[in-house]
Amino acid sequence: MYRLKYLRESELLSQTEVAKAIFVAQRTYSYYENEEHDIPTQTLIRLADFYNVSVDYILGRTDNPKMNT
Repeated sequence: MYRLKYLRESELLSQTEVAKAIFVAQRTYSYYENEEHDIPTQTLIRLADFYNVSVDYILGRTDNPKMNT
């Protein structure tokens, strides 16, 4: 999920700030960002909502970050 790191850094946020916003521990978020753990569906949805991007964008299935509405 290298896009997670890109999204976080583009917003000038720390891992701790994002982790708190999506209700996980900083270490857990680090695992997601470094592709050491799969992201549970509900957490993936929270991340997409937090960054205002699509789940498909986070997963690398599209290069279009816009959410379908």
